[in-house]
Amino acid sequence: MTGFHHVEVWLADETAKYERAGWGWLLTRLGFTRDAAWESGESWGAGGAYLSLTTSPNLSSPLHDRRRAGINHLAFDAGTRAQVDALIADAPAHGWTPLYQDRYPHAGGPDHYAGWLENAAGFKVEVVAED
Repeated sequence: MTGFHHVEVWLADETAKYERAGWGWLLTRLGFTRDAAWESGESWGAGGAYLSLTTSPNLSSPLHDRRRAGINHLAFDAGTRAQVDALIADAPAHGWTPLYQDRYPHAGGPDHYAGWLENAAGFKVEVVAED
């Protein structure tokens, strides 16, 4: 009975449409499929769990600040090392900026092969190789 059922990410109204496009690219690359869409959001599923991206009705700031209390980042299984490398290489064309490039792909330690990305709104994701 372990694992997530779903995660809901609230997006700033000013950037929600642009952000959802970047999230859509990333989630598709990671094997998610868009299960539902509505005016203020969408839902992406994989393996029985889903991620919902919804425009927030209550903003205190137009950007996400991962250093405040709340979620710092989401980490995803991203397949092989080659798949992680390809995803990191393609990410800038889809609104994601690679982080920690001076230590890529071992910013998380010598036995951890992963890349980190941040979008224009300040959301950070980690894509982890399975091997």
